[in-house]
Parts: sequence; C-alpha cells; structure tokens
Amino acid sequence: MRRAAILTAALDEFSERGFAAARLDDVARRAGVAKGTIYLYFEDKEALFQELITTMMGPLVADLKALPNQELPPRAALEHLLSVFAKEVLGTERRRVLRLVLSDGPRFPRLAEFHYRNVVMPALAAVRALLVEAAARGEVNPRLVEFPQLVVAPGLMSVIWSSLFDRFLPIDPEAMLRAHLDILFDRGEPR
Repeated sequence: MRRAAILTAALDEFSERGFAAARLDDVARRAGVAKGTIYLYFEDKEALFQELITTMMGPLVADLKALPNQELPPRAALEHLLSVFAKEVLGTERRRVLRLVLSDGPRFPRLAEFHYRNVVMPALAAVRALLVEAAARGEVNPRLVEFPQLVVAPGLMSVIWSSLFDRFLPIDPEAMLRAHLDILFDRGEPR
C-alpha cells in the first residue's frame, strides 16, 4: 500500500517538476509518508523512477513479448499492439511516464537507457519478429524489418502531439494508428 502510494506520488511529482527538480521530500509529502520510508523501498530517486517505468510499462511489455507467439496474422497482431498502446498508454497515466522519458531522457541518459533496455528493446524485438513473418509472405515492405520503429512512430507522435498541441487540434490516436497500418500494409497497388 505504501509502495503504491509512493509510486503514485512520484509520478505526480516527476510529471509536474521533471526528474531534476523533483525532490524525494515532496514525493514523501504527497504519499503521506516520512522521507525515510521511501528508502525502505527505493535506493534513490533514480531507482524510484526506474521502478515507475517497470511497474507501469512492464505489463504492456509482457503483452508485446507474447504477440509473435500468437496465431494472429501480422496485421491483426499489429492492430492489437497499436490498439493496446492507444488504450493502455495514451488513455492512462502511462502516457506521463513516456512524456517524462522523452523530456528528461536527454539530460539523464541512464534513465533513457533503462527505458530503452526494459521497454523499447523488447517491444522492437516483438514487432520485428512479426514483420519478418509478414515480409516473408509479401504482406509488408521488407524495409520495415530494418526499421520496426516506423510501426510504433505514430504512438510516440501521439504522445508528443497530445502534450503540445491537443488543445489546438485534438487527434483521435486510435484512428491515426489504424490509418498508419493501412499505409504500412498497402503495398502501393492501385485499388
């Protein structure tokens, strides 16, 4: 219970102040615990941030790792992946974790590396496995195997867009992700 309260408070504090300016004193105050209690669970502020990534993104990474083992056609698997991203990242507090990694990762490379190794790398491996299969059957351009980042790029674009421009021009992330799949799976043949 206290651990969960600390993680919730940390997400709020990091989101409002950024990693550098966030203080464990303020996290403790938000969580309703003594600062020393944080150290019972986390070695330092970086470990707390890393646990946020693991706790919030871990279940999604597990889902992604299972995708290549399912008996779904590649397009259906990628539709599932992007739908889960829209609902479980963009539609939840997880989007705040991604925003933090995007904004603070350049200044704190160890945090970016942790996110890369624990979220990005396994996600790209799962997407690449699907794309290898789809390319072998001629369903997608083989270049996508080289650059699986192109499959997930609209998800990151949605995070950035919603942070900066949603109040001016909101987008429907799920519709955009479906349009992206239409583009990826359309080999350019006339209809």
